[in-house]
Parts: sequence; C-alpha cells; structure tokens
Amino acid sequence: MTTPSPLLSRPGAVEATGPDAGVASHYGEPLREQRALAAGTAVVDLSHRGVVTVSGPDRLSWLNTLSSQQVTALAPGESTELLLLSVQGRIEFDARVIDDGGTTWLIVEAAEAAPLAEFLNRMKFMLRVEVVDASADWAVVGSVKAVPAWADLLAWQDPWPHVGAGGYSYAVVPAEGHPGLDRPWFEYLVPATRLEAIVADRPLAGVLAAEALRVAAWRPRIGAETDDKTIPHELDLLRTAVHLAKGCYKGQETVARVHNLGHPPRRLVFLQLDGSQHTMPAAGSPVLLGERKVGAVTTVAQHYEMGPVALAVIKRSVAPDEILTVLDGDEPYPAVQEAIVAPDAGQVVGRQTGFLRGPRP
Repeated sequence: MTTPSPLLSRPGAVEATGPDAGVASHYGEPLREQRALAAGTAVVDLSHRGVVTVSGPDRLSWLNTLSSQQVTALAPGESTELLLLSVQGRIEFDARVIDDGGTTWLIVEAAEAAPLAEFLNRMKFMLRVEVVDASADWAVVGSVKAVPAWADLLAWQDPWPHVGAGGYSYAVVPAEGHPGLDRPWFEYLVPATRLEAIVADRPLAGVLAAEALRVAAWRPRIGAETDDKTIPHELDLLRTAVHLAKGCYKGQETVARVHNLGHPPRRLVFLQLDGSQHTMPAAGSPVLLGERKVGAVTTVAQHYEMGPVALAVIKRSVAPDEILTVLDGDEPYPAVQEAIVAPDAGQVVGRQTGFLRGPRP
C-alpha cells in the first residue's frame, strides 16, 4: 500500500485514485496547474512511484542480459529506459533507468516495485548484485525543465521521443514533428524524509496535469496503455526502450519477428474527442468503428489547449482516416484519430489537424 504523500496537506489537494493513489490529483485548479507545469514553473509530486536499486559490480552487465535495452556501458548520470518481457515478448516491466556510478536506479509504477524486486532477486544466481525495493525511502518529483536548485539530485531525463541507439521509430510523423518534443521530462529522486523541504514553496501541479501533458506527447504508460498482451511495437516503444542489435534476452525472438514483418497486431492512436459534452469517457471505454469494436481508450485527459483528448489502442487494420466513436455506457463521443504507430511498416500517414471540441472551460 502506498503511503500518502505529505504534500497532500497542501491547500486544495485532492488525492488521486487508482494507480496514482497517494499523491494529489490536483490542488483545486487543474487547468491552471497544467499550464504552469507545461511552462516549467510548477513541479508534480510523483512520490507514489516505485524505486528499485541495483548495486554491485555486475549490475549493468546483468541488467543487460535480462532486458531489452543495451545498458552495459551506461555512463553515470545517463538516462535510458528498459523493458523486461515475457517469453512471448509481452511487456512485464517498464523501468526508467539512471546509474550514479555505483548503483542503478529503476523508477517504476507503484504496483511494479515489489514484483520487480522479487523477480530480480530470483535472477541473481551467483552474480555480484544487490537488489532493494527502496520505494519507502525515496520519492520522485516531475518537471518539464531541469531545476537548477536541484542540481545535486539524481534526475532521470525521459529519452522520449528521441530514437536511441539501436532503436527504431514506428511513428507516422518525422522526428522533428513529433509532439513529444514539446514535453521534455525530468524525474528527480528525492529522499522521502526531505520531500517537503526540497519542494519548499515551489508551485505544485497534480498528476492530472502530468497525465494530460503525457497524452499530448503520445507517451505510453505501463498499466494504462498496456495489458497482458502488449508488445513494444504497438506503443512505439522500440524508439526508447529496445536495442535491436544487442545480445539475447527473454522475448527477443518476438521483438525481432514482429519488427521484421512490420505488422504489430494493434497500434497506439491519439484521439481528439468531441468537446461539446460536459463529461469525458472513462478509461477502458470501447472504441467503435461504426458498430464494431476495434479497440479501447487507455487514458483520457482534459488538455489546457486541445480540450478532451485520449490515447487508445486499436486494431492495426483500422484505416487512419476513419472517424471513430468512444462509447461510455450509452454515451457516444465522436473522435478524430491521429495515428501514432503506422498501420504498416514504412507507411507515412499525415497528421490530422482538426479538433472536435466545444468551448474550453
């Protein structure tokens, strides 16, 4: 169970639910907070995140053999992302990775920390590594800009949307046009006992703000955009979390086979939702093409500029110019899709620019 953040005592704080329980959903003004976070004047409390440490001289070579990422030569202070996959190539763990020269820090979702530490401890054998679930001792704070006053803190910088060494882009837009470029992202590791003192009087944004910026950046999140069948290609995660030329690891055969064929069974899309209604559909709502279900919404957010937006995972066969409908109960929400992952390898699809939305609040 996640220990509630001390920052929930701040005026106006409303605790989030679900995977973000333990931190503030917002502090009373979600859209204002989102603007401040996007501008880099506010930070977001992510102290519910899990933190797993791996120390010992064999740590990087060992993680290299287990994961999808090439981390053997990871330099101190360098950030990357790795996946631990099933034999079938399905995503089991997604970790934000940074090394300080003696310890490798894995920042994960709250629900991932304990099972990740348990899995890694089972895989140690005789290697010189020590794995610790340090979630109780460390907090995470997010920002779209580097914070000069926190220069002494270890910070993970999201590699998204840049294509890393050995990576590959499944996106339909050129690198210079990717909306993720508008959202640089830093996650600072803060001693839990010093969280309030380090944040001090900095303006705070809730996780609703962080999620809206993540959706607009097309950035997938494990537990939201994933299910028990998700493979990295469907979410464009080969760009940041997979090295296609590294040595063997569990799930590599599926990664290579699907990449060579170029046809993941599903694809991530960005949805611009009809904003004329006063409600938004819930995550998990089915996505329809006509009367046929073709996928499901994974994350829904109210963006401070674009209005209601969402990420969804749909069947690859759906044409990228189709107008879709999100159905929440009996309530239909028309949705224009922007293809994130190309329906076919090498096929470039122009981004749609129209918005289906009403007046913003």
